[in-house]
Amino acid sequence: MPHLLILGEGYTGGRLRAALDTRVWQVTGTAREAREGVLSFDDEDSVAAAIKGATHILSSIPPAGDRDPVLDRYGTRIAAARAWRGYLSSTGVYGDWRGAWVDESAPIGGGRRTGRSDADERWQGMPGCHIFRLPGIYGPGRSPFARLRAGTAKRIGSPGQVFSRVHVDDIVGAVMRAMTAPAPGIYNIADDEPAPAHEVTAFAAQLMGVSPPPLQPLDQAELSPAARGFYSENRRVANGRMKRVLGASLRYPDYRGGLRAVWREEQG
Repeated sequence: MPHLLILGEGYTGGRLRAALDTRVWQVTGTAREAREGVLSFDDEDSVAAAIKGATHILSSIPPAGDRDPVLDRYGTRIAAARAWRGYLSSTGVYGDWRGAWVDESAPIGGGRRTGRSDADERWQGMPGCHIFRLPGIYGPGRSPFARLRAGTAKRIGSPGQVFSRVHVDDIVGAVMRAMTAPAPGIYNIADDEPAPAHEVTAFAAQLMGVSPPPLQPLDQAELSPAARGFYSENRRVANGRMKRVLGASLRYPDYRGGLRAVWREEQG
């Protein structure tokens, strides 16, 4: 039986576990605290044993500051394991492209997330590793619907500003494709239609049957430094290599189909 170890079983990792056939796959995760089927990341003996016994290892733990905690603590063991390897990275490594399309051949390290870029480069040095660069992730329980319900949603107008995004199940599909038909390398996992964030929120409001928040100019919006940094980068993420080389396909090629699916699932 193949055995997948998910280092950092959070939102995406949990969705991956749920998608795998338990009659075929054994799955072990790690988290800050142990629970059934999930080890404490700090339990080095147990995690080391899981690494040794795994046929597939996926890390979804982001850097802590400028360091990757997985590679710092378990990198030597992962490199020595006879296992498939994958890492969930971020398209933030590309930095600002002023709205232009960016693919996997682009240089990294010029953006806000230098720690993420450093980790991405270190995982590139891991033998046979699949690196999945992800834009904004949305799905059930993580979408504009929750912000609209809470009254915290904002619509910020910034002319020419677009963002790429991906439904969590399309990440899961790409990772599962890579696990069953390995093709080590770097892949952008994104949908086909980068779009302004305010359009996505307006469409979610339409599905809910509520009025969208008013559109605010960026220079007048009250945003946290982190949120303002989000708007400092503008790029369109190209996904052709994901389709061409990895052979993955998208269930939700645009946010409209993805949000409809989220809405249906959240309504039960």
